[in-house]
Amino acid sequence: MHLGLGNFFRSHQAWYTDRASDAAEWGYAAFTGRSTAIASVLEQQDGLYTLVVRSPSEDRLELISSVSETRSAADHDAWLASLSSKLVAAVTISVTEAGYCRSATGGLDLSRADVAGDIERLRGNLTAPVVSAPARLLGGLAARRRADAGPITLIPCDNLAGNAALTSRVLEDLAEVVDSSLAEWITESVKVAATVADRITPHAAAEDLEAVRIRTGYRDGAVVVAEPFSEWVLAGSFPSGRPRWEDAGAVFVDDVTDYEHRKLWLLNGAHSLLAYAGSIKGHQTVPEAIADGTCVSWVRQWWQEARSHLPQSAVELDAYSDTVLERFANTKIADRLERIAEDGSQKIPFRVLPVLRAERSAGRVPTGATRILAAWICHLRGQGAAIRDVEGPKMIALAQGPLRRAASNVLFALDAEVASDSEVVETVTEQCRELSGPAGDA
Repeated sequence: MHLGLGNFFRSHQAWYTDRASDAAEWGYAAFTGRSTAIASVLEQQDGLYTLVVRSPSEDRLELISSVSETRSAADHDAWLASLSSKLVAAVTISVTEAGYCRSATGGLDLSRADVAGDIERLRGNLTAPVVSAPARLLGGLAARRRADAGPITLIPCDNLAGNAALTSRVLEDLAEVVDSSLAEWITESVKVAATVADRITPHAAAEDLEAVRIRTGYRDGAVVVAEPFSEWVLAGSFPSGRPRWEDAGAVFVDDVTDYEHRKLWLLNGAHSLLAYAGSIKGHQTVPEAIADGTCVSWVRQWWQEARSHLPQSAVELDAYSDTVLERFANTKIADRLERIAEDGSQKIPFRVLPVLRAERSAGRVPTGATRILAAWICHLRGQGAAIRDVEGPKMIALAQGPLRRAASNVLFALDAEVASDSEVVETVTEQCRELSGPAGDA
């Protein structure tokens, strides 16, 4: 099964399943997060869709057939029935960083209206329709326990450090307040695999759908566009089985931490830098921003700081960094900065703060890391890409007023220890002024 039927799932987890050597034995029952449109489109197409693998020189079309069933978020009965089936061995998850409903301390945010409402509903009836991703997972797992359908593995695929531990924690927090006996069963019967999942997958445009129609003769309303590069690293156990994803290039390891940090810091951190600082400079896409010499110098400065805290060799990190630059420069992908800028409040803590803390522990002020924070604060003050953030109203309010106070307030919301570091606050404030120009303190 999959929760979060979107573009990334269809370019990544569904693609690996389609390319597994035992693909004929496996299929996906895929459920949307909150939307319904894509489920309807795929249902009309029997789950089939075209993946456009877009390199600088050509578009390669691949027909993906691993999605056997598609359902909207509203079909809660189907969700419960699917998770109750012994045929279901694992659930992959891609609901974005914001979908895990975490609090500032990393656990489940019990104060959120959607979470509080779900708790009330589940306490009264474990089969009740719910809206948040943690509650949907808990309700489905409760149904699986009732059906005695056996153990299962959850596989979070979102860009979160320690995504297995994080997923386990929000589920445990929710189960404890809903049904403590369910929490015990989850501990015994539910495994959570740690993952690193990577493939740049921008939104398909109308012209992409038309190009597929011209080349294939079919109208495909669910076209997905992705870069050639793809990575999937997993660590965990799969007591009920899984597809042979390794035959499609997935890597199974004992610990994903080194891969996770490399991706979150070098690729995702650079993405955030370009999304905020690049859009402030007037750029619209990643290739535009990475073609700007100033932006490239900022990325390299950030990488120099981050790389000093990664265990891989210089040769390995050089190769990875060169690959990232090639991926960013692919004008045929042209991922939009406004998309990458979404939900910065959920991304910055994982992509930037670990490096900042490590650098401060070493006695250095990392101006590459602080520049990302400064660019994000400028973004919250109305510069660059449009603000789309699950914590938008709160963060926008904190970012208003005199610049130093705004910087201090925003940093405090991220991490009180960082905000108490006057040298960091002063550096971020000055970089905000540099990025903002003459209106820096306005």
